[in-house]
Amino acid sequence: MFKQIRNIFRSETKSTLANPSSELLALFGSSPTASGSVVTPATAMRCPTVYASVKVIAESVAQLPLMLYRRTDDGGKERASDHPLYELLHDQANDWTSAYDFRLFMQTALCLHGNAFAFINRADGKLFELIPIPSTAVEVKVDPVTLEPSYKVTADDGSQREYDRTDIFHLKGLGTSPHVGLSPIMQMKEAIGLALAMEEHGSRLFGNGARPSGVFKYGKMVGPELAKRLRDSFNASHTGGANSGKTLVLEDGMEFEPIQFTSVDLQFLEMRRHQVAEIARGFRVPLHLLQELERTTHANAESMGQQFLSLTLLPHLKCWEGAIRRALLTPEERAGYHAEFLTDDLARADLAARFDAYAKAVTNGILNPNEVRTMENRAPYAGGDQFRLPMNTEDASKPGVA
Repeated sequence: MFKQIRNIFRSETKSTLANPSSELLALFGSSPTASGSVVTPATAMRCPTVYASVKVIAESVAQLPLMLYRRTDDGGKERASDHPLYELLHDQANDWTSAYDFRLFMQTALCLHGNAFAFINRADGKLFELIPIPSTAVEVKVDPVTLEPSYKVTADDGSQREYDRTDIFHLKGLGTSPHVGLSPIMQMKEAIGLALAMEEHGSRLFGNGARPSGVFKYGKMVGPELAKRLRDSFNASHTGGANSGKTLVLEDGMEFEPIQFTSVDLQFLEMRRHQVAEIARGFRVPLHLLQELERTTHANAESMGQQFLSLTLLPHLKCWEGAIRRALLTPEERAGYHAEFLTDDLARADLAARFDAYAKAVTNGILNPNEVRTMENRAPYAGGDQFRLPMNTEDASKPGVA
């Protein structure tokens, strides 16, 4: 039975795209841009800025641990490792897809298409596995009476099947519809199309064009043999790393004039740099994460890294957590369980900052030493469960305390 279910979810066929609906055209269709480049989520990944932006967001989300927690009676929380959803989110989404690969695929689809889908396979009413579905194979339908969404999935053979909203795990990005997100690629198609056109123009220029590094000026007629001997002599003496910088000796009034970048060349490079910022703006990715370091300093790189977490990643993480609560937890479970990403790993590379934060947390009684050791994957020690407070801390409500 599971094999039949798995065979349903493949990419779209030609028959699916022959007469697409207006919603599908807005979501997954393509149209030529003013620059002449045809932009789709697939072709956009050939743009280095798009590829790098999607890569940094998707890999950042995929590497963060995703935990299922159970609320305790004292107002705290504990890991619900005995719940079947815990393993699907933290370890293995299905037999052939790890939790990391599942999050990587889903987040990539969300960045490219504005929507990501997975089939929720249940056995005897319990969660069994999550199977990713290509975004281009899914069409969201809305019931005109209840306004509830349903999902039509198209298989490779052209067959279609409609699923209830409880059977599909759906991540939805920013959009004007309450049920479907807009594709960031299609919203930025003109900017991406221009970047692709400039990339193609530069490739053709250097692939087919002729741009010498300099020219010799001579007031007399130069025959073919003299020109060849002069060129060969110059290349042998002044090209290559070992000959770079050697003194050039010219005779009989001959002059050498190097060819410099023109204002048009410099403007072309500036336009390409501007397109990097323009596309990064759409994904809200700091430029230094795309290796555009022209205006990056050590002082502002740290703050931009924090902005990446709070302004770029956090909305995606909240999208995941909300979708998990809606689709993977029953109404009865929602009161006692919740999913949450651990963002502490983003700071693990800075050892000094991490241990300084731990020290302050232990000193002020926020964490105990064993909790810190657990976060660092170290075994607890006896007495490490005790919380500590500074010796000079007093209760301000006591008489005689200023």
